[in-house]
Amino acid sequence: MKRDPITLTVRLMGLVKPMLPTLLLAVILGSAGFITAIAIPVLGGMSVAAVAAHAPLRPFLWTLLACGVLRGFLRYAEQYCNHSVAFRLLALVRDRVFRALRRLTPAKLEGRNKGDLISLITTDIELLEVFYAHTISPVLIAVLVSLCMVVFIGWYHLLLGVLAAVGYLSVGVLLPLVMYRAGGNLGLEYRQEFGALNGYVLESQRGLCEIIQFGAEQRRFACTRQKSAQLHEKGRKLKILEGHTAAVSGALILLFSFGMLAAGLSLYQNGALGFDGVLIPVMAMMSSFGPVLALANLAGNLTHTFAAGNRVLDILEETPITQDVSDGVTVAFSGAACEYVSFSYEDEPILRDFSLEFPLKQIIGITGRSGSGKSTLLRMLMRFWDVRGGQVSVSGQDIRSVNTSCLRNLESLVTQDTHLFADTIENNIRVANAQASRAEVIRACQKAAVHDFIQSLPEGYATHLGELGEGLSGGERQRLGLARAFLHDAPFLLLDEPTSNLDSLNEGIILKALRDTCNEKTVVLVSHRRSTMGIADTLHTVERGRVS
Repeated sequence: MKRDPITLTVRLMGLVKPMLPTLLLAVILGSAGFITAIAIPVLGGMSVAAVAAHAPLRPFLWTLLACGVLRGFLRYAEQYCNHSVAFRLLALVRDRVFRALRRLTPAKLEGRNKGDLISLITTDIELLEVFYAHTISPVLIAVLVSLCMVVFIGWYHLLLGVLAAVGYLSVGVLLPLVMYRAGGNLGLEYRQEFGALNGYVLESQRGLCEIIQFGAEQRRFACTRQKSAQLHEKGRKLKILEGHTAAVSGALILLFSFGMLAAGLSLYQNGALGFDGVLIPVMAMMSSFGPVLALANLAGNLTHTFAAGNRVLDILEETPITQDVSDGVTVAFSGAACEYVSFSYEDEPILRDFSLEFPLKQIIGITGRSGSGKSTLLRMLMRFWDVRGGQVSVSGQDIRSVNTSCLRNLESLVTQDTHLFADTIENNIRVANAQASRAEVIRACQKAAVHDFIQSLPEGYATHLGELGEGLSGGERQRLGLARAFLHDAPFLLLDEPTSNLDSLNEGIILKALRDTCNEKTVVLVSHRRSTMGIADTLHTVERGRVS
């Protein structure tokens, strides 16, 4: 969603509250720094006027020296405060974004482009540094310094003060707004295409074997070049916009400086000003565009920055499909049930008036054709999605009233595709229980029939896995996922095709482990395999979203 600049600025400014004292200090230091910088040529003009009037010169020279030294100190202090605000706020924004992503997972992120999300988390958030370090403070500094200079120049003559005000508004306000509107959606389109290109390259890397196998290298490479060319063209247009902004701002500064000179000479000829009344306002005008020029130069950067800010705020403000519950009830597991549950993905019905009980300490087998709603049912039990009608309950309580942390402790879900992190095997299994001992990890792996395989590796449980478990077979990844579930030791175990990638021997070992645990746990077993369903106490078939 594209927000107007004012709304976006207000929303981004809202994040600066924790750092407001440091930001105000940066504004004060920056304003004082610019005033000392402007004072140097102004004092030079006053020195010339003093010489012409045969006045003492030494006070001006000492003041010039003090302003030169002070300017360096103030500039350093301002930049230190600005960047302190920026980098601390970037850490805060990253934390908030990751919290938002956690709330949106998995329902709203399952179909999202992963490369685009990576681009948002990295480059888009980094671009906000421009806003926090080089936008908020410069805007406030420009306002304060411009007001001071309008008063100073206007003290010589009201007409000169009005001319200065028009000049500052033209360069610092009118020009950035015109150039920002000229850019239109270009910045947002650039950020979106940048994220899409990241996703395409990431997908190409992960699917490299398939690309080579089917001879699709040239097609993939050509498509990458096409996307890069489109991105380059958008970037070129943004650079042209920045160039136009710099050219117009330079022309406006010269125009208003000459205008100040012409107005001063006219007033001098009419006897309304003396020599110093012409020289000093002109020197002040020519040297005081620094703060507003910084605003004019922001127009090009803000096209990128506001686009990145829009994308970050979209994530922060997006409403999760399921809200975490922290003020609900905490229960011990005594069974679960679905009562007349209805659910659909957008306009596609999946479950219709679905009812099924999951009694304590039983293995419930569920089979059915692909797309009949079996996997959706497991995700409803985990409350990854909420029902559209009916009720899912755990221990007699609607799961929407059960604390999310309690629900996660009661349930374990094992899917066909186990995600593995670039870490050791032991740490990958400990994801399920960070406090588990080595002995508990080994017992979980023995139940999942993966302990012997791990021991056969040169570094055993300390073996580092590549990204997404590269180098492991589908069956090995699946068994590591089962080991996690056994280590989590939840009383309600949800298994989605847990043996689909296993051979008969390993399937038998795991099924025996599941059969042994049914004295303590309730197991929901989804599978197409008849051999897997042999351990089920009761077997149900799902057809067209209903139990048959």
